Amino acid sequence: MADDYGGNLAGASILVVDDEPGMRNFLTKILEPRCKRVVQAGSPGEGAEQLDKAHFDLVILDNIMPGKTGLEWVAEQSRKGLFADTILITAYADLETAIQALRAGVSDFVLKPFRANQILNAVSRTLDRKNLRRDNTLLRHELFSEGGPSTLLGQSGALSEVRAMLHKLAPLPTPVLFTGPTGSGKEIAARTLHQLSDRAEKPFVAVNCAAIAPERISHELFGIVEAEQQRRAGLFLLADGGTLFLDEVAQMPEPLQAALLRVLEDQRIRPVGAERDIPLNLRFCFATNADLAMAVAEGRFRADLYHRINVVNITMPPLSERSEDIVELTAFFMTHLSRALGMPKLLLDEETLLNLRRYDWPGNVRELRNLIERSLILGEFPEEFAGSGLITGSEAMESLELVMQRHILHVLDRCDGNRAEAARRLGISRKTIDRKSAAWGL
Repeated sequence: MADDYGGNLAGASILVVDDEPGMRNFLTKILEPRCKRVVQAGSPGEGAEQLDKAHFDLVILDNIMPGKTGLEWVAEQSRKGLFADTILITAYADLETAIQALRAGVSDFVLKPFRANQILNAVSRTLDRKNLRRDNTLLRHELFSEGGPSTLLGQSGALSEVRAMLHKLAPLPTPVLFTGPTGSGKEIAARTLHQLSDRAEKPFVAVNCAAIAPERISHELFGIVEAEQQRRAGLFLLADGGTLFLDEVAQMPEPLQAALLRVLEDQRIRPVGAERDIPLNLRFCFATNADLAMAVAEGRFRADLYHRINVVNITMPPLSERSEDIVELTAFFMTHLSRALGMPKLLLDEETLLNLRRYDWPGNVRELRNLIERSLILGEFPEEFAGSGLITGSEAMESLELVMQRHILHVLDRCDGNRAEAARRLGISRKTIDRKSAAWGL
């Protein structure tokens, strides 16, 4: 339903706790057409049971109920591990109630009697604040990640096979293990899988297991309930509904391996210090450049966890096996990094592109990115890559397809039109040259 209450309601899951059926039905009638899910609970005890079954973004509850007030219920659930925001419905707005609500961690309260627009405004404000907190936390986390393309670039046969597998896996909840050498694009492939799935509008959260101190990693992933009313959501919960990517999984501490196995099997987490398991809806992706089977044989990685995450294994090809993608990757990094650094692009002549194609790239795509950045800063390519500079400034702004065409035709000319030899030098198949030549009318 389109209205002025913001788009956050559409994806929200809300629990309504009130002992009066008329009030529960009224709130449900208002919220249900606008929200993803609305669940009713007729008592504090029933509300606690619903929290054990599912995770909610927001709880709306009456303050005066038989057996327990809403404030008492919020305080009790916070000690157990309540990570939903709360709106309190009350007939009294005295200072003492406001102070108690603040101490209990209540996000907002609405005075009885109220109109539909008042509760909708309160829900919208609360969800806006909640999502802003989540986005800020994830943005700070993302700032530590390395910049680069958000989807796979390249049309090589090896990458096409990876892309086809990602399309096949996208609609499934199956965990995926990405293997391959450092810098080969494992995280980018996981991001592409996320973007292809029905979770694309939800968060993609990448965690480098080797970059977080062992004593902190449980708090970072699972969250923590430090003291009464003090709680911090972990990355598992912040990624709820989306995809969690665990990189360098081979370096995960053994106690965390056991905890992760339980999460994978149950799709539930228990924050540190909490008394309640929180249900999750997560797609898991893992990555490593290590031999996990060898790590299992040497006792450094749990065999049961290995078999649980190794349902589908996608091996990312090194850049040396897809050198025909180097032109596209170089063009992307040149545009992206020159804009980020505020520096003019370097000319990409045929000889430079050929030299880039001939290099083995032991550091893979990451090494190529670093070379482009370093070259932009210095204002020139290293001597072993630099070409004759025969392309003019206007030609350097040509489309990627035209740059590729000029490059392939230049190599063909050097090979006296021998397509088989040109394909060998370019590191692509003869069929690729035949297809390109037909498209160019040759």
